[in-house]
Amino acid sequence: MQEKCERVDSKQTADLLQNIPDSDTITKMAAVFQALQSDTRLKILFLLRQKEMCVCELEQALDVTQSAVSHSLRTLRQLDLVRVRREGKFTIYYIADEHVRTLIEMCLEHVEEKA
Repeated sequence: MQEKCERVDSKQTADLLQNIPDSDTITKMAAVFQALQSDTRLKILFLLRQKEMCVCELEQALDVTQSAVSHSLRTLRQLDLVRVRREGKFTIYYIADEHVRTLIEMCLEHVEEKA
Protein backbone atom coordinates (compact mmCIF):
# COMPACT_ATOMS: atom_id res chain seq x y z
CA MET A 1 0.00 0.00 0.00
CA GLN A 2 1.25 3.46 -0.92
CA GLU A 3 1.98 5.97 1.84
CA LYS A 4 -0.27 9.00 2.06
CA CYS A 5 1.39 12.13 0.73
CA GLU A 6 1.83 14.68 3.50
CA ARG A 7 1.01 17.52 1.11
CA VAL A 8 -2.54 16.26 0.50
CA ASP A 9 -5.14 18.47 2.11
CA SER A 10 -8.54 16.91 1.40
CA LYS A 11 -10.48 20.09 2.23
CA GLN A 12 -8.29 22.21 -0.02
CA THR A 13 -8.56 19.65 -2.84
CA ALA A 14 -12.36 19.65 -2.51
CA ASP A 15 -12.34 23.47 -2.67
CA LEU A 16 -10.11 23.41 -5.76
CA LEU A 17 -12.40 20.92 -7.49
CA GLN A 18 -15.32 23.33 -7.01
CA ASN A 19 -13.56 25.75 -9.39
CA ILE A 20 -13.25 23.28 -12.28
CA PRO A 21 -15.85 23.83 -15.00
CA ASP A 22 -18.52 21.16 -15.48
CA SER A 23 -17.90 18.19 -17.80
CA ASP A 24 -19.84 19.69 -20.71
CA THR A 25 -17.75 22.87 -20.58
CA ILE A 26 -14.49 20.89 -20.32
CA THR A 27 -15.53 18.83 -23.36
CA LYS A 28 -16.26 22.00 -25.36
CA MET A 29 -12.92 23.51 -24.34
CA ALA A 30 -11.09 20.33 -25.34
CA ALA A 31 -12.78 20.50 -28.75
CA VAL A 32 -11.48 24.05 -29.25
CA PHE A 33 -7.93 23.02 -28.40
CA GLN A 34 -8.26 19.97 -30.63
CA ALA A 35 -9.38 22.20 -33.52
CA LEU A 36 -6.34 24.41 -33.00
CA GLN A 37 -4.05 21.42 -33.62
CA SER A 38 -4.54 21.88 -37.36
CA ASP A 39 -2.01 24.04 -39.18
CA THR A 40 -4.62 24.98 -41.78
CA ARG A 41 -7.21 26.03 -39.19
CA LEU A 42 -4.64 28.09 -37.28
CA LYS A 43 -3.52 29.81 -40.47
CA ILE A 44 -7.14 30.57 -41.31
CA LEU A 45 -7.62 32.15 -37.89
CA PHE A 46 -4.48 34.26 -38.32
CA LEU A 47 -5.66 35.44 -41.74
CA LEU A 48 -9.17 36.21 -40.47
CA ARG A 49 -7.65 38.06 -37.54
CA GLN A 50 -6.33 40.54 -40.09
CA LYS A 51 -9.17 40.65 -42.62
CA GLU A 52 -12.59 39.17 -43.29
CA MET A 53 -12.25 36.75 -46.21
CA CYS A 54 -14.24 34.46 -48.49
CA VAL A 55 -13.34 30.84 -49.24
CA CYS A 56 -11.66 31.67 -52.54
CA GLU A 57 -9.39 34.25 -50.86
CA LEU A 58 -8.43 31.75 -48.16
CA GLU A 59 -7.87 29.04 -50.76
CA GLN A 60 -5.50 31.25 -52.74
CA ALA A 61 -3.68 32.61 -49.67
CA LEU A 62 -3.05 29.16 -48.20
CA ASP A 63 -2.54 27.32 -51.51
CA VAL A 64 -4.86 24.51 -50.44
CA THR A 65 -7.97 23.09 -52.05
CA GLN A 66 -11.39 24.66 -51.68
CA SER A 67 -12.48 21.43 -50.03
CA ALA A 68 -9.75 21.68 -47.37
CA VAL A 69 -10.63 25.31 -46.64
CA SER A 70 -14.36 24.54 -46.43
CA HIS A 71 -13.79 21.57 -44.13
CA SER A 72 -11.61 23.68 -41.81
CA LEU A 73 -14.11 26.53 -41.82
CA ARG A 74 -16.96 24.16 -40.97
CA THR A 75 -15.03 22.95 -37.90
CA LEU A 76 -14.22 26.51 -36.84
CA ARG A 77 -17.85 27.57 -37.30
CA GLN A 78 -19.19 24.62 -35.30
CA LEU A 79 -16.99 25.72 -32.40
CA ASP A 80 -18.04 29.38 -32.86
CA LEU A 81 -14.46 30.45 -33.50
CA VAL A 82 -15.45 32.03 -36.81
CA ARG A 83 -18.74 33.39 -38.04
CA VAL A 84 -20.15 33.98 -41.47
CA ARG A 85 -22.28 36.50 -43.31
CA ARG A 86 -23.50 36.84 -46.88
CA GLU A 87 -22.24 39.69 -49.03
CA GLY A 88 -23.94 39.43 -52.39
CA LYS A 89 -22.88 36.12 -53.91
CA PHE A 90 -20.00 35.74 -51.45
CA THR A 91 -19.92 34.08 -48.04
CA ILE A 92 -17.61 36.11 -45.83
CA TYR A 93 -15.87 34.60 -42.80
CA TYR A 94 -14.59 36.52 -39.80
CA ILE A 95 -13.29 35.95 -36.26
CA ALA A 96 -16.25 35.30 -33.94
CA ASP A 97 -15.29 37.72 -31.18
CA GLU A 98 -12.49 39.27 -29.14
CA HIS A 99 -12.15 36.10 -27.03
CA VAL A 100 -11.00 34.16 -30.08
CA ARG A 101 -8.66 36.96 -31.11
CA THR A 102 -7.19 37.04 -27.59
CA LEU A 103 -6.82 33.26 -27.48
CA ILE A 104 -4.74 33.25 -30.67
CA GLU A 105 -2.67 36.26 -29.65
CA MET A 106 -1.93 34.85 -26.19
CA CYS A 107 -0.90 31.51 -27.66
CA LEU A 108 1.39 33.26 -30.12
CA GLU A 109 2.96 35.37 -27.34
CA HIS A 110 3.49 32.25 -25.24
CA VAL A 111 5.19 30.36 -28.07
CA GLU A 112 7.34 33.30 -29.16
CA GLU A 113 8.58 34.07 -25.64
CA LYS A 114 9.87 30.50 -25.31
CA ALA A 115 11.73 30.65 -28.64
